[in-house]
Amino acid sequence: MTAVFFNTVRKASLVLALTTSFAAVSSTASFAFSSEAQQQCTGDAFRLCSSEIPNIPKITACMVKHRADLSSGCRGVMDRELAAQKSGKFAAQ
Repeated sequence: MTAVFFNTVRKASLVLALTTSFAAVSSTASFAFSSEAQQQCTGDAFRLCSSEIPNIPKITACMVKHRADLSSGCRGVMDRELAAQKSGKFAAQ
């Protein structure tokens, strides 16, 4: 029972760290992702890049590296937002 509690607390802490990290990211130009990206990609970030949490640049690099393994929703959002950032047209939401 104690192990289940600590596992739940650990997962909740990771979610909080990722959410906080994405919030911090939205205030920086080089790694600004929308709430849609947060919603679509949180599961993928935990599944593929949990070892990089809470380092946003490393999470982003990991997600790009694992692009083929991303869910279709996350891949679509990331492709749009990264392309917009490269063209200088992205406005953090």
